[in-house]
Amino acid sequence: MEFNSITIFGSSGFVGQNLYQDLQESYQVNTVSLRNPHWSKSIPESDVFVNLIGKAHDHKGVSTEEDFYFANVDLTKLIFEAFLLSSAELFIHVSSLAALEELESSRPLKEEDTCNPSSWYGKSKRSAEEWLLEQPLPENKKVVIIRPPMIHGPGDKGNLALLYKLISKGIPYPLASFNNNRSFIGIDNFNFFIKAIINNSKKMESGIYHIADDESISTNEIISVIKKIEKKNTLNLSFPRFIVVGMAKIGDFIPIPLNSIRLKKLTGDLTVSNKKLKSALEINQLPLSAEEGIIKTINSFKNKE
Repeated sequence: MEFNSITIFGSSGFVGQNLYQDLQESYQVNTVSLRNPHWSKSIPESDVFVNLIGKAHDHKGVSTEEDFYFANVDLTKLIFEAFLLSSAELFIHVSSLAALEELESSRPLKEEDTCNPSSWYGKSKRSAEEWLLEQPLPENKKVVIIRPPMIHGPGDKGNLALLYKLISKGIPYPLASFNNNRSFIGIDNFNFFIKAIINNSKKMESGIYHIADDESISTNEIISVIKKIEKKNTLNLSFPRFIVVGMAKIGDFIPIPLNSIRLKKLTGDLTVSNKKLKSALEINQLPLSAEEGIIKTINSFKNKE
């Protein structure tokens, strides 16, 4: 069946704004703000619901566990219940790789791997997944849960933007002795996957699917891209690994910027396999390579200055 109209929940954020602009080129796109107390009565008729509502990591440390579960679980339940009452046939729920793993993995993670979320963010995202998977569905409705790793692109204010600010100012990167591999997804590839799911959902079963760029990329490679774009020759600092690990262990007991968990997030391997979804949708190649996506994002940071 061909879908023509889409309703996005959570269109005000970085991902939502980019997805809205992209989908508008091919579909009738509506947005719903849950800040409106009467939002459930103002949902337009549409074929597809895309749920981007959620609360990500809180770097300031002011959010509570209840805040995460309200945004990532309770609101998901309300939106899904509205989906059941609507004529829409496809519910795309954007979860997170954090629902599966947040720190590190020695191999590309697959959908069937055992979940090991460690933060309130990851645990609440996993709780929403479990609830959705338990819900009975009418024969004409389908639920697709996608788990992206870190999404980047124009307008991104996350860790990649912070790294860019550090390197573009000529500040040496202090963890160059760690050569990790991590999966990311550029916003162009993210939007491509969403459109492929909408256009080919009949080929899919309800369930969880991983999305990511085809290639992993290391932090050191990202820094090289930034330096090339910024024309910086700043040297990286390669402190011996045992010294860095020792400092991180001290940080587990004393409030300094580095601790063991933070070090794993900065330097550990964390990659994901996107083969299940690519196989289901018969996708051979994504629009951008991981490096091309990083270059596009870094250039967007530079152009904003």
